[in-house]
Amino acid sequence: MLQVEQILQDRYQLSQKLGQTPSRQTWLARDLERQDLVVVKLLTLSDKVEWQNLKLFEREAQILQQLNHPRIPKYCDYFCIDDRLQWFGLVHEYIPGTSLKELLAQGKAFSEEQVRAIARHILKILMYLHQLSPPVLHRDIKPSNLILGEDKFIYLIDFGAVQDKAAVEGATFTVVGTYGYAPLEQLGGRATPASDLYALGATLIHLLTGIPPVDLPQQDARLQFANLVTLNPGFVRWLWQLTAPNVSQRFHHASEALEALEANEGFSNAIVRSQPRESKIQLQKSPHRLKIKIPRSIFMFQQLGKIAFLGLFIWIVSLGMTSGVFPFLLGLLLMLGSSLWVLLPALGETIIYFDHQHFEIQWKLFGFCWRRQQGQTLEIDRVFKSEVRNNQEKITPEVTLAAGVREYIFGRLEPPLTEAECYWLAEEIKNWLGLKEQQIGEREERENRGKKVKRRNGYWF
Repeated sequence: MLQVEQILQDRYQLSQKLGQTPSRQTWLARDLERQDLVVVKLLTLSDKVEWQNLKLFEREAQILQQLNHPRIPKYCDYFCIDDRLQWFGLVHEYIPGTSLKELLAQGKAFSEEQVRAIARHILKILMYLHQLSPPVLHRDIKPSNLILGEDKFIYLIDFGAVQDKAAVEGATFTVVGTYGYAPLEQLGGRATPASDLYALGATLIHLLTGIPPVDLPQQDARLQFANLVTLNPGFVRWLWQLTAPNVSQRFHHASEALEALEANEGFSNAIVRSQPRESKIQLQKSPHRLKIKIPRSIFMFQQLGKIAFLGLFIWIVSLGMTSGVFPFLLGLLLMLGSSLWVLLPALGETIIYFDHQHFEIQWKLFGFCWRRQQGQTLEIDRVFKSEVRNNQEKITPEVTLAAGVREYIFGRLEPPLTEAECYWLAEEIKNWLGLKEQQIGEREERENRGKKVKRRNGYWF
């Protein structure tokens, strides 16, 4: 029976029990040889202990000996005690600090900025682990295995579930991990580097919401958290990709995830082109909301000329077809109708709203919304300036929001938005959403495709 002050291997003096299970004990001890604090993990070999647990324990010791990273506890020793019970001991460096699980239990609320910083720290550790040959998979990333050190850095501990090679066809691996943090493929014994990324994403969501992943609502096996916290949409999109149920839809490597995280660090950090000098578009943005108002066009003499010509033409035609008071009234009504047909686009305005969950495009006339389109903000995968030709081969620039196969288009005004305004609006929206810049070739391909399409039934404001 192990006790406080007991000395193991004539070197490690036990000072405080950190944890215990029927077959395991974890102690804080002092290395009398080096006068340092260390962690001693002990596994007892008894009838209740499965050989698979001993295999994992030995693997942890073997892997720790190979690792050399400043944010991973350093391996110190491995030994066996042949007492009344046979104990296997693993000794590694002690990291002074507090686990994220303890901070959550104390009621700590993590901000988006803090969680982003934690994500960067862990991704850099995973980059090191996954780039080893063979790759090392932790397989048990969760708040209790992340230590906020006294130096304010995040440390990854407890390599008891570690796997030293990725899944290959026909291979069989031990099923380990913590339910809620481990993805489906890992629970099926097929862990990959993307499995550690899923566990990291689930951990970050736990920090943001204060709710363990197993207690979060799910839809199509996806964790639903965006309505519980207020986050930058780009960060929400990043977390969604990190925790995609389908491993093929996740980031494949920690370096890829880190690059994407740094690309959407925040809407205020990106540099976008300035609003065109003559533009009357009103744009209001905050980390939580984006509103774009395209005001009604200035009424121009050009519209007056169109109205007068069209009304006069219709009136003359109607008078030539009939006689009496009726043609006068008919011509008057037709003239008024044609006037409105020309005038309405100049009097309408377009308003586009974005928040973390939804977006909405409203077309208004005299303050009344006569048409609207709605969609899910996180479904938007592209925003670009596009063009359309009408029947007279007139090119009209516009802005397109692409959400999968659906497209939401605005900007067809009279007079239309300029190309500079469309490019500026597309950049502002992409920046706020945290979308990566499209490849030039891809953008040009979509724009050229838009030029070839003649939309005959489109709305023009």
